[in-house]
Amino acid sequence: MFYCLWEVKVIPGYRDCRVDYIEQQTDGTIVCKGNIHSKVETDVGIMSMEMVGSEQSREKMKKDKKKRKAETDEPNTPSTSHKISINPMESKKQKRALDKERRRVESEKKVESKQKLMASSESRSNQRMEISPATSVLPEFHIGVFKDLAAAEASIREAAAHSLVAELLEVQKGYDSLENKEVVEGQFKLEAEKDDGLNNCAPSLRYAVRRLIRGVSSSRECARQGFALGMTVLVGAVPCIKVDALLKLIVELLEFSSSMKGQDIKDCLLGRLFAYGAIARSGRLTLEWTADKNTPYIKEFVGSLVSLAAKKTYLQEPAVSIILELVDKLPVEVSLNHVLEAPGLKEWFEGATEVGNPDALLLALTIREKTGVDNKVFGKLLPFPYSPSRLFTVENLSLLSNCLKESHFCQPRTHSIWYSLVNILLPENVLQDIDPSVALSSVKKHKKARKGNSAEEDIEKNLKNFCEVIIEGSLLPSSHNCKNLAFNVLLLLLPKLPASCIYNVLSYKVVQCLKDVLSAKDTNLFKAGQHFLREFSEWVKHDDVRRVAVIMALQKHSNGKFDCVTRSKTVKELMSEFKTESGCMLLIQNLVDMFLDETHASEEPSDQSQTTDDNSEIGSLEDKDSIGALGTPDFLKAWVIESLPNCLKHLTLDTNARFRVQREILKFLAVQGLFSSTLGTEVTSFELEEKFRWPKSAISSALCRTCIEQLQLLLSNAQKGEGPQVVASGLEANDLGAYFMRFLTTLRNIPSVSLFRSLSDDDEEAIKKLQSMESQLSRQERNLGPSIENNKFHSMRYLLIQLLLQVLLRPQEFSEAASELVICCTKAFQSSDLASTEEDETDGDDAPECMDVLVDTMLSLLPQSSAPMRTAIEQVFKCFCHDVTDDGLLRMLRVIKKDLKPARHQETDSENEDDDGEDDDILDIEEAEESDEAEMDGTAESDGHADDSETVVGVEGVSSELPEASDDDSDWDDDAMLRMDTSIAKYLKDRKNQAGSETAHSQLALFKLRVLSLLEIYLHENPGKPQVLKIFSSLAQAFVNPHTTEGNEQLGQRIWGILQKKIFKAKDYPRGEAIQFPVLKSLLERNLALSAKPFKKKKSASGLSKKKLSAALNRYKMINSLAQSSTFWILKIIDAKNLPESELQEVFLIFREKLEGYLDSKSTRMKCEFLKEVFKRRPWIGHHLFGFLLEKCASAKLQFRQIEALELVIEVLKSIVSSKPDDSSYLAKLGCLVNALLKNMPDKASRRADVRKFCGKVIQVLTDPNPRALFLRALEPDCEAQLTDMFPVLKK
Repeated sequence: MFYCLWEVKVIPGYRDCRVDYIEQQTDGTIVCKGNIHSKVETDVGIMSMEMVGSEQSREKMKKDKKKRKAETDEPNTPSTSHKISINPMESKKQKRALDKERRRVESEKKVESKQKLMASSESRSNQRMEISPATSVLPEFHIGVFKDLAAAEASIREAAAHSLVAELLEVQKGYDSLENKEVVEGQFKLEAEKDDGLNNCAPSLRYAVRRLIRGVSSSRECARQGFALGMTVLVGAVPCIKVDALLKLIVELLEFSSSMKGQDIKDCLLGRLFAYGAIARSGRLTLEWTADKNTPYIKEFVGSLVSLAAKKTYLQEPAVSIILELVDKLPVEVSLNHVLEAPGLKEWFEGATEVGNPDALLLALTIREKTGVDNKVFGKLLPFPYSPSRLFTVENLSLLSNCLKESHFCQPRTHSIWYSLVNILLPENVLQDIDPSVALSSVKKHKKARKGNSAEEDIEKNLKNFCEVIIEGSLLPSSHNCKNLAFNVLLLLLPKLPASCIYNVLSYKVVQCLKDVLSAKDTNLFKAGQHFLREFSEWVKHDDVRRVAVIMALQKHSNGKFDCVTRSKTVKELMSEFKTESGCMLLIQNLVDMFLDETHASEEPSDQSQTTDDNSEIGSLEDKDSIGALGTPDFLKAWVIESLPNCLKHLTLDTNARFRVQREILKFLAVQGLFSSTLGTEVTSFELEEKFRWPKSAISSALCRTCIEQLQLLLSNAQKGEGPQVVASGLEANDLGAYFMRFLTTLRNIPSVSLFRSLSDDDEEAIKKLQSMESQLSRQERNLGPSIENNKFHSMRYLLIQLLLQVLLRPQEFSEAASELVICCTKAFQSSDLASTEEDETDGDDAPECMDVLVDTMLSLLPQSSAPMRTAIEQVFKCFCHDVTDDGLLRMLRVIKKDLKPARHQETDSENEDDDGEDDDILDIEEAEESDEAEMDGTAESDGHADDSETVVGVEGVSSELPEASDDDSDWDDDAMLRMDTSIAKYLKDRKNQAGSETAHSQLALFKLRVLSLLEIYLHENPGKPQVLKIFSSLAQAFVNPHTTEGNEQLGQRIWGILQKKIFKAKDYPRGEAIQFPVLKSLLERNLALSAKPFKKKKSASGLSKKKLSAALNRYKMINSLAQSSTFWILKIIDAKNLPESELQEVFLIFREKLEGYLDSKSTRMKCEFLKEVFKRRPWIGHHLFGFLLEKCASAKLQFRQIEALELVIEVLKSIVSSKPDDSSYLAKLGCLVNALLKNMPDKASRRADVRKFCGKVIQVLTDPNPRALFLRALEPDCEAQLTDMFPVLKK
């Protein structure tokens, strides 16, 4: 016997290994006595043992250690004198060298010791291999296979398990064939005890069983899976391994105590669980029952699992899973006689409802479903007798709520009990019999139609109880984990959920919980709520019935505010996914039913714990001006009204299908918005063969107005979608306007139906006239057939319809305009079919033009009209704009130039202002100068304008003629002036009273924007008319005048856009003899003056902010760019007019004056690039002014302008040389200019370089020898020599 010093090195994952003691046999073999203990997993580690025979060897080791230490320390102990003499840097170097040497020696020793260990390991391996079949009759067993059982790769683990079983089967076969087994058992002591119950097993097999049991408790890599697999295959393949021995060994080898650490206890418990699972999957228990019907092993096994599950909560579900897997493999009678009679199971069932044990409920439900036999052992978990209807009663669900609530511990995974409950709640066989088409009707109709289907009624009843008791009553009021569990459970219902049951799932409390969760992004449940909505949206993606049900549930339980509160677009996106006629009809039907159903408010629970009253108004709906003033009860109805027309936006249907959908929406809006029933809530129209319903309580006037507004929008969108022409054959069938007028007339003729408000005599008369005129125009439109004239009838009909609705919407405001419009229709469409009742009143010499009255009427309608009304006005104006007179056009332009802020020096009245001729100051340059001062005083709107001067160059020259445009308002009669002033004043007064905080400036700007839309249509349709010149001058004046666009940046940008796109860059331009030259001359002078105007600053400008200064500068740049673009456009018109020489001389005189001011005056801010572009586009101007330009440039007072003007000289010189090569009249003046430049060279180097560059370009342009010789003769001798020195090419 030797005393041993152990140095144990354990493979990672193997810890706390120890051996009781060892012995060395007489032949030198080392045998382990006792057990190798391990709390996780034990393997044949790599152990190196050093035998120490006596105390002398220990003392020798100590002496050798001291000696080595002394040798190592010798170089580091120099004498004191030497320390003093060594430099500190040298000392550090020596120290580093010694450290390096020491590390080298240590590394060599480590390598040597490692080699010794490897050699000793090989010798011990050889010793272990000596217990192989070479010295015995048993086959070889390689214990290295256990290492592969813990591999991460599943295929490696499977191969190792099969190899393990194959070798052990051979070993056991050899062991069974031995007669004297005691000899083998005496030789092999591989941890096998004789009292472990494995008496008939070979020692290697006994070792393997114990090793596998200990291995399933290891947390290393995939050791549990691999060792459990090996145990499953081994127990199932080797019958000599007894079940009772296994159960005993599992408890003994994986025993735990209170002194162990928490992780160690957990490993032992999980090891037992995996070991029991291996036994269940091996099939041995089924074989045991087949061999002996009264076997006690099944009860003992189930009891062990129940006992294990009671120790920790996380062991319950896998333990039940193992029991259920065993139950699936056993016959029904075994489940009744063995499994249910297992020790501890009855007590486990009885206490499940009190402690909240979902796994006990899962076990009871599964066994009851498999056996089909009621048993009181289940206790309160299952009703007795059992049935699905009794399981889902309110009373029974209340008992089970605690069990189900506690299943949240396995989050984020959903507990298996919920899958079992969903399968019972929504059985497949019943769901297949449900017809989804019945869900096309409303909820109430759906319920009535299904009274005979008891199975479907039971499903809805059970689902309702389940959602109310478990989801709403137990999970939602609890913690965040329970709310998350509720969402997951509801998602489990989706694959099998009928569309008729969506209202039970998306109940009031569920929707309120979603609102709470999604209204705050910083909560833990926010992502869960988003996932819940995404899954629902995906579930309804291809099913219109489900989509409608989800939309109705979300909006009904949130009072129409789901998207507002949750700050999402869930409902909006769901509404946009309807693509078919049937789906859209289904949505309309359900929305109408929701509007008429007044019970939803009373059905909502009064419990406020799940509501979001404080946050219910968060967010804002789009275009909800009218809805914002509504109370909470009307909000849902308002949402329904606005949602009906919006569902048409994304439809891609054919004309007939789209018309049918529009017709259904129109009937609802017209009935609810225009009429009310005096006898009950239902009225039947025999003519239309339809029944119309109203809510029991009358809707508010605000909702009626909303209906009329949406009806106007519906008709306007229908008019836009019809295209430019309407097919006569389909007019009656697909004309929504005609259908509406017939529908309106029919309902007004029903005695029990009346308008929602009483009308005055004037309004009543106006409506009758509008109906009559629309009927006449409709009849003429059908007779006329498709044509351009037909479009006039069609657009005028829709304007009459919109005006009729406007009269109903705002009584006593539009009756006069309606009468005037009827008169205009009578005059515009002269025909025997039209009534002539108005002709006697309007015929006469003094009667105004029909188009003037029509323009006045449309202008009077524009300020107060809605968007659909304005669209109808624009459509009519587009059809009649070719016939608009100059007076009508001037009326529109006067609105644009209207200024609420008079000039400070103005003291005249409005009549004097109207009499001023605009020919005297077409662009009003004086006001333009004031504009900059006003900008500097703080009237600049923003700094968002950009410098658009580059657009000046983009205007292309096109040959055209010019018309005349008089801007004189003196031809207006007094009545027309008074009507215009009165309409503007009345509009501003009314809008100011309605707008509250909005100013008159903003209201007038809005009116101007609407008139600009008409002007834009006119310019688009008539780009070549002479009136375009008048529109240009008025718009330019309005843009330059700061008071015209004051307070509204959008107005200035709109005018700028019209000038650029519709005038300067239009395909055509004004032409004709009607355009007078004095107008063009005046415009040219004003624009050239405006382009040369400097940027003035007032003395008080130093106190302005940078933002206002920047805004003023940007406005100045835009005005300058406008003047340049206008000049190019006017010159294009002049060029195309072929003016006589006398008038051309006046044009030349204008440019002479501007050139002279440019070269001699510092105050002129005209750009050289602008003049260069003028000469480039209109070369005839440069040719005529070239001599004058050379003279003025030679004698210029401003040197920097003289240098800039050299570019102009080069530009004109190139043009003359290319177009008139024989002309040499300018060469003498050119030589004088060069003489003046060379004699008076600038002081600055950059300007001298410009002079030299100019001279070089002149020489390059004059390539012909004769002109070049004439040019050189014009030079003075000194200048010629100087020029020859600069350019040697001249010497040749």
